[in-house]
Amino acid sequence: MADPPRHDGIAAGTLYNEASRKLVLAFKHGHRIALAPMLARLVSAKLPVAVGENWLAVPVPLHRWRLWSRGFNQSALLARELASLRGCQLLVDGLVRTKITPPLGGLGKKARARVLSGAIAVNPRRAGVLQGANVVLVDDVLTSGATTDACVRILRRAGAQQIVIACFARVLDEALDLPRAT
Repeated sequence: MADPPRHDGIAAGTLYNEASRKLVLAFKHGHRIALAPMLARLVSAKLPVAVGENWLAVPVPLHRWRLWSRGFNQSALLARELASLRGCQLLVDGLVRTKITPPLGGLGKKARARVLSGAIAVNPRRAGVLQGANVVLVDDVLTSGATTDACVRILRRAGAQQIVIACFARVLDEALDLPRAT
């Protein structure tokens, strides 16, 4: 209550558990990009009905070096599928990661926030599109919320009106006793 969320809701396809963990790892690190349509369908089913053609699907950005080494942005693949399912406009480069950040797995909420400080920005070429927009911010896994909080903060500064977070899996420590997502 003392620190209310800056976003307008979270739509998670599933809880982060052993089964969803295997899917995420296969998708993200196993290069099983063909999983994107199925994962996106699960997320789409949890999005508010209003999310549609008047919304932008914006993925959580990867730094260009991580994108180069991985070969794809898993959040962008999910955003593309969600945009297609919901009739949203895909804005794949609405946000940019301005500095290299280490993997956040194993870090606590405060450490994650420190690592992400100043790491995400609005793409200056897309600032006008974000002004007054309704945004579906897309990520694969929502762990502590540090990454999405950083993105939401930047989107709000850019003038985004409504921001709903969409993720395939959401970690809820009180519900699960598994290793943290990476």
